[in-house]
Amino acid sequence: MKTTVQYAGNDFFIGVSPGGHAHVFETNSERKSAPTPVEMVLSALGACTASDVVSILTKKRQTITSYRVEVSGERRDEFPRSFKLIHIHHVIHGRHISEPAVVQAIELSDTKYCGVAASLRPTAEISSSFEIIEDPDDTGR
Repeated sequence: MKTTVQYAGNDFFIGVSPGGHAHVFETNSERKSAPTPVEMVLSALGACTASDVVSILTKKRQTITSYRVEVSGERRDEFPRSFKLIHIHHVIHGRHISEPAVVQAIELSDTKYCGVAASLRPTAEISSSFEIIEDPDDTGR
């Protein structure tokens, strides 16, 4: 696996993933024109665990109507300012979602499948929480 990052000037960088997809980063966090590399780490963690959880819940025949992950992190004061605490909150909308299925899906993602979490875990404590929001049954019953 190989990615390329090219300096584009004015604190912007363009990354190209191994699949050929371009994404813009910036290091001027005051401008907020693009995510910083550290912000992308949190997004990558959220995407990694979300894809696992959705896949596992789908295999468990859970009816998910909407799903989002909120990831927050606290960085160390000293350089290189790595993350020390990260919290992942899963918000699952659906019909008759099984709480044990959600617990198991999050646990499997956290301990077995999510490579981003495994990469961060040696220096960051990662915790998770979730909420299930029951959507109305649209069958007219």
